[in-house]
Amino acid sequence: MGEISRDSPSRDVGPAKHLQSRGSPQALVRPTSRHTSKHTNTTHAASLTAREEVVAARVGELHDVDFVAMSAISNIYRVAGAVRNHMERDILGPDAISWTGFTALFVLWVWGPQEARHLAMECGVTKGTLTGIVSTLEGKGLIERSGHRDDGRLVMVAITDRGLGTIRRLFPRFNKHEALVASALTSAEQLQLAGLLRKMLVHVEEL
Repeated sequence: MGEISRDSPSRDVGPAKHLQSRGSPQALVRPTSRHTSKHTNTTHAASLTAREEVVAARVGELHDVDFVAMSAISNIYRVAGAVRNHMERDILGPDAISWTGFTALFVLWVWGPQEARHLAMECGVTKGTLTGIVSTLEGKGLIERSGHRDDGRLVMVAITDRGLGTIRRLFPRFNKHEALVASALTSAEQLQLAGLLRKMLVHVEEL
């Protein structure tokens, strides 16, 4: 969802007050690390909340806007993008592997060889997009393609020994950073969040 710059004028009446009356949205807060102070986190959270209020003031010109839903979905998108960027930069970057490339390796590692269209579904991309990802990973010697034994029109994708070594080396570091990101929440909150997102995912797939 596009955001309006914090430099844009906001109104103190109408939609902004309507948003406040329904409860301020939960803002995205960066996980605390040894190099990030609580003051920085609080300032960042306040900044995001202020930006949400500016957006709410603008779109409030429309009727029947669900500000709570807008805030929830917007922050899911923000968190997903921030986590992906962090992982690709700090964990996967040295191996020049993308988020989707890592996902493909993980799927092949856990579930074994996959038909290309099934692998695309597991990675959340189109078959055409997967073709480029598979070509890149194949060029690195991490996966290999072959024809289906029962249907020559289908392409099977499997992880190589080198690919196994790569995913086994990367996954522990990847998971440590998953824990770092999630450390902004308590264990109970993490379980609750996982359950709520699972519930939302099932609902979206049924729409």
